[in-house]
Amino acid sequence: MTGINVGAQPYWNAEATMLMHTRGVLIMTPDSAMVLTGKQSLDYSGGVSAEDNFGIGGYDRIMGPNGEAQYWAPDLSAAVDVLLAHYEHTYVAPGERFPRPALTSDPADRDISASPHAGPGTEFGALGEIFDPQGNPERKKPFDMRSLLRGVVDADHEPLERWADMADAESAVVLDAHLGGQPVEMIGFESRPLPRHGFSPVDGPSQWTAGTLFPLSSKKTARAINAASGNRPLVILANLSGFDGSPESLRRLQLENGAEIGRAVVNFDGPIVFCVVSRYHGGAFVVFSGTLNDTMEVAAVEGSYASVIGGAPAAAVVFSAEVRKRTAADPRVADLQAAIAEATASGADDKVSALRARLGSVWPAVHAEKLGQLADEFDSVHSIERAREVGSVHAIVSASRLRSYLIDAVRRGMQRTLAARGEAPG
Repeated sequence: MTGINVGAQPYWNAEATMLMHTRGVLIMTPDSAMVLTGKQSLDYSGGVSAEDNFGIGGYDRIMGPNGEAQYWAPDLSAAVDVLLAHYEHTYVAPGERFPRPALTSDPADRDISASPHAGPGTEFGALGEIFDPQGNPERKKPFDMRSLLRGVVDADHEPLERWADMADAESAVVLDAHLGGQPVEMIGFESRPLPRHGFSPVDGPSQWTAGTLFPLSSKKTARAINAASGNRPLVILANLSGFDGSPESLRRLQLENGAEIGRAVVNFDGPIVFCVVSRYHGGAFVVFSGTLNDTMEVAAVEGSYASVIGGAPAAAVVFSAEVRKRTAADPRVADLQAAIAEATASGADDKVSALRARLGSVWPAVHAEKLGQLADEFDSVHSIERAREVGSVHAIVSASRLRSYLIDAVRRGMQRTLAARGEAPG
């Protein structure tokens, strides 16, 4: 869009690009704004306006942060370039089902392990280090999801990021990209803590935690899934511990926006490839369950973890009685408790006080140790191999084969989609 759009026109734009089910894209420039009532009319009628129309409906302050505009361009010519890049990923010729593949010189069997990795607060220099069983055995170290996405997709086709400036939705990353030459939509979840900007309510998180979906990142994810439905394959790389359950997130429609993801998966028309790259816990098991859509293929990278609840919270909450039992049975604690009983029986009050003080310092350390041990046991049982045995995951792949697996999975999904429509693969 160009210039100032007022009144009915913004609503037509919204009908095509902003609703949860829409596929259209809105590209804005510094010279464009979308307002329902212009500044002069608002001022004249006594309404609340801003210093100009851009303060009411421009990209920088309004349409970019709220996610209603998907792309920014510096001028009209660059906006046309963005539109043409969008069509490179999404245009479907009449009578065809998917966007046509492009030529690529990037080998399908390329090992992503040597691909570069960089991100604030991370220690990895190459993608292979994320999956190293010695350097990152529990898959808990932070990493940059954009580095992983870019390492997987075709290196000779520049991806296009949607909703790059949507505020409070930073934990979801959406790319239109090519994979083995085939246009796909890629979704990943940021796997390092991200700072919050502006005012933070006291009943919400102080930062956007890694592998977590928040209300607006949930909305962004659902919109992205809907945008690809009926158009191109969807590939999701997931390091996802679930949804934030703070009072702030629940107040800001976390349940509603999270459910929209499940609804988008159920309604998705086309192939979905969901791959766990690190950890997969909590509500993610519900909204990304393979039972929601028969076209979904679920895989995991070797060494990943998958369970309804992570090992640490399981030990602290679900198995808290077992942790206390193990702590009490530990000789460091049991011997002190026996000594306290003996001193109490003999009436040695001073000795009892000293022993109780010592127990008070020993118990927390032993309890923490037992908590960690039980958490490790839980994680070892709820391995990705167990997830495959119970049918939650269809395949386990090595990091070196991740790109080739995803390419093959996309192609398999496209063939199934075409077969269901009675069409021969092109």
